[in-house]
Amino acid sequence: MIRVNHLWKEFNRKPVLKDISLAFEKGKTNLVIGQSGSGKTVLMKCLVGLVEADRGNIYYDDRDFSAMGFKERRAIRKELGMLFQGAALFDSLTVEENILFPLNMFTTMTKGEKQKRVSFCLDRVDLHNVHHLLPAELSGGMKKRVAIARAIAIKPKYLFCDEPNSGLDPPTAILIDKLISEITAEFNITTVVNTHDLNSVMEIGDCVAFIYKGELWWTGTRHEILHSSNKELNHFVYATELMRTLNPGK
Repeated sequence: MIRVNHLWKEFNRKPVLKDISLAFEKGKTNLVIGQSGSGKTVLMKCLVGLVEADRGNIYYDDRDFSAMGFKERRAIRKELGMLFQGAALFDSLTVEENILFPLNMFTTMTKGEKQKRVSFCLDRVDLHNVHHLLPAELSGGMKKRVAIARAIAIKPKYLFCDEPNSGLDPPTAILIDKLISEITAEFNITTVVNTHDLNSVMEIGDCVAFIYKGELWWTGTRHEILHSSNKELNHFVYATELMRTLNPGK
């Protein structure tokens, strides 16, 4: 579990996160949604230490990440998996080398153990015989699956996904959603997903947090989100004609 207590962040005296308190549950897909500029990306960057919060605390289980120095945080970073927007694979490295990268950096596995782990992770995302391909030789969906394989290579306790469906066609996006949800449950990971994709919310939103202008505006599940009385959330969810057909009253 990850807990955020009274988190504040501002840039150039402009508040971006305002007193955020939130819990991300273990073994569930925790989705953070909101309009562009709402603060959800800054929140994720604070969670992984890319941005320092001005006030508040972030706990990984019972460990206060906010109070740690660089060396202490490195121990937690070894437990983090990251799926970046656009996959962020190294173009000059093969698929196998991309997945080996975190293993070489954070583990003391033997060469044989690393090779077995690479094959296991690729099998888990249903990719075969792609070890020696370059990212340029892969489709968009395959790149995302390689990125997931790389993210789980070090057996993370916590998985962060930033807009995992960005740029994908609907069938492939559904496949990626299903894969993230399955891996979360299978390995009992605390997964945090930033997204504006309502299909993802409805497919895998075990726990959903809506950020509005830097504030935590609503929390619930994918089953509850269509029946909220929160005006701003409804404006976000029912922004399209298609969504409004699901609930004409909105």
